[in-house]
Amino acid sequence: MSERIQAPRGTFDVLPQEEAARDGLARAAQRILGAAGYQRLETPIFEATELFARGVGEATDIVRKEMYTFDDGGGRSVTLRPEGTAPVCRAYVEHGMHKLAQPVKLWYLGPFFRREAPQKGRYRQFFQVGAEALGSEDPAVDAEIILLVAELFEALRIHTRLRLSSLGSPEARAAYREQLVAFLRAHSDALSADVRERIELNPLRAFDAKDRGTQAVMAEAPRLFGAITPEDREHFDTVTAMLDDAGLTWERDETLVRGLDYYTRTVFEFESPDLGAQSGVGGGGRYDGLVEALGGPATPGVGFAAGIERMLLAAAQQPDAPPDVDLYVALAKPQYAREGMRIATEVRQAGLNAQVELAGRSLKGQLKHADRLHARYVAILGDEGAQLKDMDSGEQHEMETGAVPAAVLRGERPV
Repeated sequence: MSERIQAPRGTFDVLPQEEAARDGLARAAQRILGAAGYQRLETPIFEATELFARGVGEATDIVRKEMYTFDDGGGRSVTLRPEGTAPVCRAYVEHGMHKLAQPVKLWYLGPFFRREAPQKGRYRQFFQVGAEALGSEDPAVDAEIILLVAELFEALRIHTRLRLSSLGSPEARAAYREQLVAFLRAHSDALSADVRERIELNPLRAFDAKDRGTQAVMAEAPRLFGAITPEDREHFDTVTAMLDDAGLTWERDETLVRGLDYYTRTVFEFESPDLGAQSGVGGGGRYDGLVEALGGPATPGVGFAAGIERMLLAAAQQPDAPPDVDLYVALAKPQYAREGMRIATEVRQAGLNAQVELAGRSLKGQLKHADRLHARYVAILGDEGAQLKDMDSGEQHEMETGAVPAAVLRGERPV
């Protein structure tokens, strides 16, 4: 026997019994985001590497350590997409969406890839749902995005808490960065090695460190929120006032920085206590300079992304039950397979669910299988025509095989 081949580390199969829950989540996203005017966009699974180096930031862990990058065979460097915002902004620019009525509201759902240590709810191939609103700096857009995420989590019965902050304008952030770098240099002996290595590259990530010594240092570090401009603070206060008006509970967390360079002003993260140490289930923020950095016109933007696998781990809602089988066609003899397929096809074309025996089971085995499928009717095809059995009442009637579809349709149960 050959050695068994398994899926690569950090990837997973979506099994049939898991698909119903994923479909339910996708339908909830379609309903909630669609009702607010967001339209679905699908971008390629791999993009030009420069898109992420320029858009996400060369100093980020994603670009430095986690991307799957390869030559496309023609001397061009391409990367499996590690996140969704930069591709959406690239599509916005490439297709001239700045000419449309603004803001342009888009949402997406699909696979993403990062080379990081796999753990529960965190994989190297993972799925995300996200939305982006491009073309408006109005704080109401920030509030709308946050409220839509909260509505999605509520629909799936995911218990969360919302952390919120502001990174201010790029100018305020640059001035604060110098202050933070000086602070980290002065306390470098107490920092972990990885934080020391990226003091110059990405000092704000020190707030995310898990090392206790670094955490103790960062508890005394200056906060960016205290350095934002009055205009940035007014923007933040307007966003939070709208959240208050909607009855959404939030807490200000001045250590929240997110892991991507493109964020400005509003940043937020939803956490679920049901996920343990890796509690983040979704987040996002405003990125007013990203479209311009990718070669487009100056365009404000705000968006979010949430991990499908992490959402399903945290969701209290049970997976949707598989659809009932309205008709199962059993065969008293194998030679009736063609007639059985014709009947099943006709019933399906009428909008019902029908299956036909395909495994060569005995008649007793077929009836047991129909029961496992929760079949409403079973049509047994034999030498004398068909016997249609009502699996709820146990009643059974003889009829011509051609009459089976109409009989099933007449007896369709109310939804």
